[in-house]
Amino acid sequence: MYHIPTPINEPIRNYGPGSPEKLRLKTELLRQQQQVTEIPLVIGGKKYFDRPQQAVFCPHAKTQQIATMALATPEDIQRAIQAGVEAQRDWARLPWNERASVFLRAATLLTETYRDRINASTMLAQDKNVFQSEVDAVCELIDFLRFNAYFAEGIYSQQPMYSPSGQWNRSEVRGLEGFVFAVGPFNFTSISINLATAPALMGCSVLWKPAPEAMLASYYGLQMLEEAGLPPGVINLVMGDAQMIGTQSLQHPSLAGIHFTGSTKTFETLWHQVGQNLSTYRNYPRVVGETGGKDFVFAHASADPAALSTALLRGAFEYQGQKCSAASRAYIPQSLWPKVKAQLVEETASLRVGSPLDFRNFVNAVINQQAFTRIQGYLDHAKQASGVEILCGGKGDDREGFFIPPTVIQTTDPRYRSMTEEIFGPVLSVYVYPDAALEDALTLCDTSTPYALTGAIFAQDQQVIHDLSRRLTYSAGNFYVNDKPTGAVVGLQPFGGSRKSGTNDKAGSPSNLLRWTSSRTIKENYVPITDYRYPFLGEA
Repeated sequence: MYHIPTPINEPIRNYGPGSPEKLRLKTELLRQQQQVTEIPLVIGGKKYFDRPQQAVFCPHAKTQQIATMALATPEDIQRAIQAGVEAQRDWARLPWNERASVFLRAATLLTETYRDRINASTMLAQDKNVFQSEVDAVCELIDFLRFNAYFAEGIYSQQPMYSPSGQWNRSEVRGLEGFVFAVGPFNFTSISINLATAPALMGCSVLWKPAPEAMLASYYGLQMLEEAGLPPGVINLVMGDAQMIGTQSLQHPSLAGIHFTGSTKTFETLWHQVGQNLSTYRNYPRVVGETGGKDFVFAHASADPAALSTALLRGAFEYQGQKCSAASRAYIPQSLWPKVKAQLVEETASLRVGSPLDFRNFVNAVINQQAFTRIQGYLDHAKQASGVEILCGGKGDDREGFFIPPTVIQTTDPRYRSMTEEIFGPVLSVYVYPDAALEDALTLCDTSTPYALTGAIFAQDQQVIHDLSRRLTYSAGNFYVNDKPTGAVVGLQPFGGSRKSGTNDKAGSPSNLLRWTSSRTIKENYVPITDYRYPFLGEA
């Protein structure tokens, strides 16, 4: 029996002043800025450049082009599906350890050879500062590749409890028959690549559509997988009109599953289309999705004000609040608010905003013009609404890039739109509740939004911690005590939520990998029965 050693999480490099890793990364950043990378369709291992093109620009410098993407036709999507279906036959027959070897080798390549390349492309095209990019595009992706292989071993080792004398009962795990449609988000390189690699590890073929903003890093990720030995056609990279690609994929009889991260609305549209096409499929597709969030921080009067303020700042404003898990709404008791407010407003106002190429900047640009306009709309509404006060921030600037300053809103209405609607930007809304109205505040926290992705509580009293945790059992799939609600680590805090936040299949755990498998139970009988009669058929 092959055995994969228990993995450990990839150490985060700090990129301190004058460090070798910082100098190497800056060299790669300069190289990528000085060229326009052509991103082809990759179908059956072949690269297709000769298609209509779409430009990729830097959010912090909206006129700076760094890549072009080839856009697929409907015929390309059909060709990619067929390539995947054909490639899966041999890929699925490989022993699991041979497939795992590809992804373990890719993780090793990412630790050095591809580290700067994928880091730089994530910083430029997705506007992450060096720390956010290192944590996501490098460390979390390495962790996904290594931990998934380790979890797969455990899945394949599960067998029936025993076999009676004269027979052998056993079980085998197969990849899904057909192809998995993987649809990636703009905000996490690691998630985009894991959406494709998790099903592939388990023996599936994948039609992979990353978000346009994540396409450059995703393309480098596919190059890394190819160098690691991934056979042609197992993962086919496409981009183009989202509706067309979705329609072509979801109408195909060989659709075996959807692996999705993105908006709740888009996920519900995909699921609805699956339902409409259900009678055409060869198998019932597996539908796995991580969608929206309106993540909370709930404080008790016993909370440490300094720890709470720091968690709010980091949880709300790291990566411009463009995380499904970002702290977006806070419930703080009246007795605690003056101290928290003073520190939170002062430190938020001190955050530097600008290009990720300046390593002194904490906050960078939001992803595109559409996001900028949407977020600024919330801020403009807050300026006019009664019972709402903008404590800091509030005015964006899109002249050179899409910059929204970290903004703190205080409202007397716990159901004000910025307290209940997903904004996906650097905006934190605070509702200050009377200390005596703790139960009412908990009800508001649990029921004000349709989401249940992440949440955090702050308290020092252990009985209170227990009570709040039980009271908010179904309000978050990832729940934090005295910590910010972001930063789930593969192998430590598998990620996912329920309600309108997704199917809670926990990326970074065995439960997600199981969704991409179909089991076969085998009974081999060594002593065949030759007489149909049972003992009870004899005479009395």
